Amino acid sequence: MAEPTRTPERLASQTVGEEGPRVVFVHGLFGQGRNWSTIARSLAAGPRRVTTLDLPDHGASPRTERVDYLAMAEQLADELELLGEPVVLVGHSMGGKVAMQLALRRPELLRALVVVDIAPVEYPLTGGRTDDPDEEASPFAAYIEAMRAVDLHALGSREEAHDALREAVPSDAVRGFLLQSLLRVPSPGEDGARWRWALNLPVLADGLEVLRGFPDPPEGAVYPGPVLWVAGARSTYVLDEDRPRMDALFPATQLLRVKDAGHWVHSEQTAVFTAAVERFCTRVEARG
Repeated sequence: MAEPTRTPERLASQTVGEEGPRVVFVHGLFGQGRNWSTIARSLAAGPRRVTTLDLPDHGASPRTERVDYLAMAEQLADELELLGEPVVLVGHSMGGKVAMQLALRRPELLRALVVVDIAPVEYPLTGGRTDDPDEEASPFAAYIEAMRAVDLHALGSREEAHDALREAVPSDAVRGFLLQSLLRVPSPGEDGARWRWALNLPVLADGLEVLRGFPDPPEGAVYPGPVLWVAGARSTYVLDEDRPRMDALFPATQLLRVKDAGHWVHSEQTAVFTAAVERFCTRVEARG
């Protein structure tokens, strides 16, 4: 893949593939474009041109002063306009909400939409949505607190960072995912390098309440194009009760529930997810 684009006004991006229809991926909270690298390379063999983006306050993209779904959708729209043709847009979780907002406001920029394990609704403070009174509160605030508590100046290795996060982030998979945003960068210091988070943690902490929500779309807005909705069968982020809202805003929706997958369905069942998106893209491309 090409090196990430880094300019103050542009979102950081990577593109693989030199010809064919365009597919664009946007990540969820704490993610970055490179999370999609394996899937992007597979889809690019189509052939396709596949772009992965870092959303604001993530990865190498610009930092902001506050989280705002509509502002993120506008920045995403700017990037899609520069590509010069409609795209299949894939968004997971927070990125899925950004993608939905864009689809409802700028449908001409899309050929189709793929939404991954998120619904166009406001989420409760609990981590999921069940009637279980013992369900734990959303862990995201605890994750941010733990990341901010890591002493980056004293940190000697990535293994030490794993240990520092273990109590707040007991899942090896989730801890590994978060630590993809811990970077070792050149520094004039004693050992020639230092650690930093590729996340704007203070802004994300302040924005968690915003991220739970879903801004009201313009009155009467509907995205009429084809939509593939991929949900993890073990996740509670997309429930049967969400379907009327999904169909009202996205009437051409096909819902796929992936067995043995939770919220990070694309990393937990990568082969199944990639095959589903490949089939969907092929059908969209066949329509011309």
